[in-house]
Amino acid sequence: MSNVTNLTRFRKDKARAEKRAAGDANAAKFGRSKAQRQLEEVQAEKARITLDAHRREDAPPQ
Repeated sequence: MSNVTNLTRFRKDKARAEKRAAGDANAAKFGRSKAQRQLEEVQAEKARITLDAHRREDAPPQ
């Protein structure tokens, strides 16, 4: 005789696996580590400072 399969449990397990796979795909696509975020913040700040250092101060119009 064959084993009895609980279809509700099977359906829920399949949904969990699909949700986890979608989450893993999103993490690989959009996720960044804390170190990467901090590095990008530092680089953006350095770029802003460099840009401000090259800004010209024109005389006010008379």
